[in-house]
Amino acid sequence: MSRIGHDDSFLYTSLATYLGKKLVVLLGDGRHRLGLLRSFDQFASIVLEGACERVIVGDLYCDIPLGLNIIRRENVVLLGEMDMEKEELPSHMTAVSTVEIKRAQKAERDATYLKGSMKNIMEFLGID
Repeated sequence: MSRIGHDDSFLYTSLATYLGKKLVVLLGDGRHRLGLLRSFDQFASIVLEGACERVIVGDLYCDIPLGLNIIRRENVVLLGEMDMEKEELPSHMTAVSTVEIKRAQKAERDATYLKGSMKNIMEFLGID
């Protein structure tokens, strides 16, 4: 079943204004993609050239190269043009390797899981 409605013609014309520009795309699962918008279809799926996935954990970040990337409309939550005249990231951010960012992601997930587990135990025991 399609979610295409009568107002979608506005979406197509607004996407056309971004052709050839660098975009940041927020996906439904929370990931970020960056790349040049090269094409889109009648369903508003998009094609990014030179795409990368930007992973941010605390003050660390890593751009993982993906190359040519096709993103279906239902996966896009938000997209916007990047201002090429401004700094992409705040100065306190540190670029790290893919291995380091994966390690930081795992540590963050583990900490979140532990915090949730401890909260459940405290609730079970009736401790605030």
